[in-house]
Amino acid sequence: MQHTLNRWPARLDLLQSLSGLLLVLFIWGHMFFESSILLGKDAMLWVTKMFEGEHLFGQPYPLLVSAAAAIVFLLIALHALLALRKFPASYRQYQRLNQHVGSIRHLDTTLWVVQVITGFLLFFLASVHLLVVMVQPDNIGPYASSDRIWSGRFWILYAFLLLVVHVHAGIGIYRLAMKWGPFSAATSGLWRGRIKLTVYCIVAFYLCLGTASLVTYMRIGAEHAPYAGERYDPAIHGAAR
Repeated sequence: MQHTLNRWPARLDLLQSLSGLLLVLFIWGHMFFESSILLGKDAMLWVTKMFEGEHLFGQPYPLLVSAAAAIVFLLIALHALLALRKFPASYRQYQRLNQHVGSIRHLDTTLWVVQVITGFLLFFLASVHLLVVMVQPDNIGPYASSDRIWSGRFWILYAFLLLVVHVHAGIGIYRLAMKWGPFSAATSGLWRGRIKLTVYCIVAFYLCLGTASLVTYMRIGAEHAPYAGERYDPAIHGAAR
């Protein structure tokens, strides 16, 4: 019985890693779909209709988007709950950690602290975004999203979220690769540098892609500001809602 119970920390650690990996893959895929706005309003609308099931069912079902957002939120909550096991549980533990980081000046330890801070911020920033998606799934599209970002001032939230989520995801992928990768003790140092460089490039790419997308939504929102809050009218908006 004792032998079985001792396996739970390892199982929870594996579950934390798997949930983190799923979330990273989701956010990277999500960024590509969001960046469809760079190809034009019609491209972004096509992606929106795809997630609403219109291409499959012949008509849109925005509740599918709400369901997807709810699943992602639950996955974030699970991942956060598992990660809390390793957070400092008291002020004294926090002091010891701070002294430890300051004394050894080890980059990987510093990255872990950054991941803790960004993870804490993400739980609140991502929750706001997902809540909007869950309660307003039919309010997504090149104009509706742009109005929310510009006229609704959500660009402030999304700019902060963009930076925090990709820093957190990049550190997470690096730590996962080093923890679960098939590296020997002799080659781990060599792979550590290569993986860090790869992660830096990936984070830089997604930050550039996300920034370009956000700026495009802001530009469309600024142009469409006089019509913000109105129901979609093809005579005014053209082909995209």
